[in-house]
Amino acid sequence: MSIYNREQKYLNLLSERDYTVKELSEKLFVSEPTVRRDIVTLKEKELIVCKRGNVKLKTTSADKRIPLFIRDMEHNEEKKEIALKAVSHIKDGDVIMLDASTTAYYLLPHLTMFKNILVITNGAKTALEAASMGIRTLCTGGEMTLDSFSYVGTDTESFLRRYNADVAFFSCRGLTDDKIATDNSILENSVRKIMIQNSKKSFLLCDKSKFSKKYLNTLCSEKEIDGIITN
Repeated sequence: MSIYNREQKYLNLLSERDYTVKELSEKLFVSEPTVRRDIVTLKEKELIVCKRGNVKLKTTSADKRIPLFIRDMEHNEEKKEIALKAVSHIKDGDVIMLDASTTAYYLLPHLTMFKNILVITNGAKTALEAASMGIRTLCTGGEMTLDSFSYVGTDTESFLRRYNADVAFFSCRGLTDDKIATDNSILENSVRKIMIQNSKKSFLLCDKSKFSKKYLNTLCSEKEIDGIITN
């Protein structure tokens, strides 16, 4: 396995929790000396930190975001299953708001089945892919986050407030046992809240790996939306 492929696997694992060198060695089926050498490389790239024997993703603030290429690798089959279920809430002519999550991104291939669909999104990748599929698309603009390619901030929020949608689909980082959706990104949650407010219906897309987890910022409760779609 190349160092590049190992790096991606390290970051994918560490996006969920901290690991020891021994645990990483067992997970990746490589020797502990190899893991230690890789850790030095990842530290030089300022991607991880090591503290008291634990290896963790480096964060510059509590409001961290998980890089897009890491999230792209997470639970792809589950996201496909969720997208297939979400399609039942869409009809011809709908205006659809999508956040910049990879889970919402998986809806795009299904949208080509509908006529006169309009997608409004704060995801640069989502907007580009939707347009390439021939789907009429509006992208918010605003300040782009370099790790998730999502637009956030006052310009993004101002843009969204000018539009109303039939349905909004969005995701989160964790869902508590009492069905409270949470995320580490306050800015992205602010965008999602406007999508919820300006849509007739709104649905949280959340795979089961996110259950029983709580993060920095509260997005919404189950009572504030029309449903939670999971695998």
